[in-house]
Amino acid sequence: MQRIEQITAKALEKMGDDRYLLSLVVAKRAEQLAAGAAPLIGLDNHKLKFTDIALQEIAESKIALEGLVENNR
Repeated sequence: MQRIEQITAKALEKMGDDRYLLSLVVAKRAEQLAAGAAPLIGLDNHKLKFTDIALQEIAESKIALEGLVENNR
């Protein structure tokens, strides 16, 4: 597994280098994971925090802002 700094840099790149947008998407996805949503990546989710899982999903292009906004309506 990659270091969290590398994952964060890759996720930030996917969000157009907008830190505020990245933090919003991570927070929303972590909220969904905490509420029982299944992770979209094959990691041991018992050893990772919800925010780490959300960052990895964004870095791997499994989650996008559009999907989170549409699911929330």
